[in-house]
Amino acid sequence: MKLIDQVTLEELLLPNDLLWSDEFDWSPVEATNTYTLTGSLIIEQGTKQAGRPISLSAEPDMAFVTRATVQTLRNWAAIAGRKFKLVFQYPSDTRQFLVVFNHADEPISAEPVKGFPGHESNDWFRISLKFLEVTV
Repeated sequence: MKLIDQVTLEELLLPNDLLWSDEFDWSPVEATNTYTLTGSLIIEQGTKQAGRPISLSAEPDMAFVTRATVQTLRNWAAIAGRKFKLVFQYPSDTRQFLVVFNHADEPISAEPVKGFPGHESNDWFRISLKFLEVTV
């Protein structure tokens, strides 16, 4: 899996053991149901243009990245509105998504694998990431 900055085209490799945990929890259809004073039902429906969440997480013993990778992700997330291409690189799944970091939720979670802070750029961290799919 990789994340590509759409401005600089810089690529960052991510662990393939990150799993899309909320892949089937979203619907492109938004609806509201209301009743009139006479009791009639009014159903309003529309199709969402963007905003599908893509939350990537893993089991506690998986998805390790270096501190340098965590810092790059944090630097990228600090650029408001920056778009990225998320590319899956599995043998049976090569989908690509245009995404932004989901700042309405915690976009990056990182904790040291060893249980205490790592200060070297090659110390290992366990990560989870939250994105939103956007349109061009």
